[in-house]
Amino acid sequence: MLVGGERVGAAAGEWADVTTPSRRGQVVARVPRGRAEDVDRAVRAARAAFPAWRAQHFTVRQRALGRIADAVEEHQEELARLTALDTGNALRTQARPEAAFLAALFRYFAGVAGEVKGTVLPAGDDQLQYTRLEPLGVVGGVLPWNSPLMIAGFKVPAALAAGNTVVLKAAEDAPLTILRLAELCAEHLPPGVLNVVTGTGEEAGAPLVAHPGVDKVSFTGSTEVGKRVAVSAAERLAHVSLELGGKNPSIVFPSGVDDQLVDGLLLSARFSRQGQSCTAGSRVFLHEDVHDEVLGRLVERLRTWTVGDPLDEATDMGAIINEQQFSSVCGYLDAGREEGLTAVLGGSAPAEGPLTEGYYLTPTVLTAPGNDFRLMREEVFGPVVVVVPWRDVDDVVRMANDTHYGLAAYVWSHDLDEALTTAHRLEAGWVQVNQGGGQVAGQSYGGYKQSGLGREVSLEGMLAGFTQTKQVNVRLRS
Repeated sequence: MLVGGERVGAAAGEWADVTTPSRRGQVVARVPRGRAEDVDRAVRAARAAFPAWRAQHFTVRQRALGRIADAVEEHQEELARLTALDTGNALRTQARPEAAFLAALFRYFAGVAGEVKGTVLPAGDDQLQYTRLEPLGVVGGVLPWNSPLMIAGFKVPAALAAGNTVVLKAAEDAPLTILRLAELCAEHLPPGVLNVVTGTGEEAGAPLVAHPGVDKVSFTGSTEVGKRVAVSAAERLAHVSLELGGKNPSIVFPSGVDDQLVDGLLLSARFSRQGQSCTAGSRVFLHEDVHDEVLGRLVERLRTWTVGDPLDEATDMGAIINEQQFSSVCGYLDAGREEGLTAVLGGSAPAEGPLTEGYYLTPTVLTAPGNDFRLMREEVFGPVVVVVPWRDVDDVVRMANDTHYGLAAYVWSHDLDEALTTAHRLEAGWVQVNQGGGQVAGQSYGGYKQSGLGREVSLEGMLAGFTQTKQVNVRLRS
């Protein structure tokens, strides 16, 4: 782990095995099994480093983040290959883009570090009234296993640019890339400014969230766990931001059918990440006039996808993260069959062949007559989409919004009025029109309803999430 600028083991001397999803049970590394004592050491180190870090001129923090961006770019291939080994995400389609985006995020927040500034209020010649934006203090970041590098990029550079220090809890199933990132960052940051602990959610994550020395908790993960994080942080009124689950609609109008549509649907469904994404467009609503055509093209394209070893350049889709998640997705496929959904592609785990060596599933496309099915209500977090026909726009908007989630949504239409009117009616924090790509540095990203609290990836997210406002009033001599 990285604590106070040093690589350390767990205080209790315990270690945990890290396995790769591509080979069931194959141990590829051992990491410290951190507990509350280790979290306390890390928080104390971050607390000790905070006064000097916040006092630095913003250009000092700016240069440090820029040097980290350079280091990430220099080690981009190493980080990508480690991501593929660590998470099961395919090297070509997911791991390399994720490593590249990490560098872009560090460079973006280096660029906006000077925007942490207040305002002056007009109050007459005998008054100077102004505000200061000040860092919160120690930020505790809890990372997920699906895209650890990218999510670390959402949290770390924004917090550091604003003058905070950070303690990250790496996901127990995918800690390797975060430990390597910590090593790269440590070369360009004062000791204690960034600390990383490894361990389970109960043994390391919960103590970090509850630690009295943590001023802000930034959590990415499931809605269920996010609620527990919010309750724990509320006990001491700590600042909190939550990026949680999603059950995201993708609405296709007849005018949206073009040569790029299927590629966009595949991208929005996050098949390149095995569907393990909170922004996956897993509910696909196809207008009746184009339903059969688009469904056929989607299935035809997915039949050409290669599922296999994440480190193989030919692989389009890699492996599910672990046995628990693999079993969960298989359980949802069983539920779909029990509910009478029709599998037009996939629908069950491979029973033989090389894909049985790891936690592999093939892309699955199901059809349903409406929105009232378990696979339309719950977040599967696997390579599964359910396709539903629609005719009336009011009805499809109702179905799209009929969920307690509200993270992402996708609209496919080249009728400008139709596209934007629909986008504005959808209850989601992030809506894309005629495209299915991921987040972009500088955009405001976050969810409605039970998909979370707060925003990330943007100047807005940095200011709202990692600073607090101080009002200063001064009476001047006349």
